[in-house]
Amino acid sequence: MVDAALPQPAEEPITLDLPRRILVVDDEADQVEALSYRLRKLGYDAPTASSGEQALESATSVVPDLILLDLGLPDLNGFDVCQQLGDNAATCGVPVIILSGMETDDVVRRARSAGCAYYLRKPYDPNVLLTLIQNTLESAPDLDW
Repeated sequence: MVDAALPQPAEEPITLDLPRRILVVDDEADQVEALSYRLRKLGYDAPTASSGEQALESATSVVPDLILLDLGLPDLNGFDVCQQLGDNAATCGVPVIILSGMETDDVVRRARSAGCAYYLRKPYDPNVLLTLIQNTLESAPDLDW
C-alpha cells in the first residue's frame, strides 16, 4: 500500500485576465475617439494611432490582439500599413480589420492581398463590427509574445 502512487492534484495554469488590446488607427479624431471609447466600455484596451507610421510603431511596441485600420491615412495608406504589419515578425500574426469608406472590387481585393482578415465599409453597423471583432479574436491563434 505504501508503494501505491498517490494521485497528484492537477496544476491549474495561472491566467491573468488582461483585457484584449485592439489598436484603432484612423486619421479622423472623432472616429478614433468614438470607437476607442466604445471598445473601452466593452472591456477592451484600445490604444489609438492617427497615422501609418504611428500605427506601425504602436503595433510593434504594444503588440495588439487586433488592429482596426482605416485606408486613408496622411502618410502611408492602409494597404501599405497592413502589408508592413504582415512582413514584420512581431506583428505578422495580428489580425487586421479594415474600416474604410471606399468599396470597389479592386479596393477589397487589394485589402485582402495586403493581409486583412475583414473589410468593413463605413459607415458601418456597430453590431456588425463587434461581431467581426469577437469572431476574429476567437479564431486568432493564441500567440505568446
